[in-house]
Amino acid sequence: MSTDSIDDLFVHNRAWAAQMQRDRPGFFTQLMAQQKPKYMWVGCSDSRVPANQITGLDPGEVFVHRNVANVVVPTDLNCLSTIQYAVDQLHVEHLMVVGHYGCGGVLAALEDIRVGLADNWIRHVKDVRDRHRALIAAIDPAKRHDVLCELNVIEQVINVAYTTVMQDAWARGQKVHLHGWCYGLSDGLINNLHITLDGNQGIDTLYRAAVDGVIAARR
Repeated sequence: MSTDSIDDLFVHNRAWAAQMQRDRPGFFTQLMAQQKPKYMWVGCSDSRVPANQITGLDPGEVFVHRNVANVVVPTDLNCLSTIQYAVDQLHVEHLMVVGHYGCGGVLAALEDIRVGLADNWIRHVKDVRDRHRALIAAIDPAKRHDVLCELNVIEQVINVAYTTVMQDAWARGQKVHLHGWCYGLSDGLINNLHITLDGNQGIDTLYRAAVDGVIAARR
């Protein structure tokens, strides 16, 4: 549905709300009463990657944080506060870090493209690129962008795992799983990168296996 003016958004909103009320009477009343999502989505700000629609979840079923290139770093109090609220207050059971193929931030990191102020943020993705420089160099140039998108997700999952929020949650025995996924703009499908963590045991082994899996899939 295209929009020609900002006023169209209000028209679409009212049509959507009316349709929801017709199809599911009481939906908004129930939504107001509580927020108990099982899932948190840490994804890219890209407008083509909407968490609810991709996963088929309703409003209220997934707690979302998005930023350029789905980065999680210990100095970003915005992201960490959102994760802390999701884990400690909402008690989500699954936290997914979700990248996407065709990510402009990852491409900028891969090819040293200047984009402006965001260059400082993309520096975190360049760190991932540099850490895996030899692996990326051995890949067909046509596949390097996809590979870095996947490696970036894996690294961000590890970053989430080592936050004080996750360390404290696991220490007290809270059941919360971390997952790394990558979404395909071309087909609408989520690719499981096979890194799922539910505690501190075996993180290094799972990390290495996930990285090896990314490279093996492109050879």
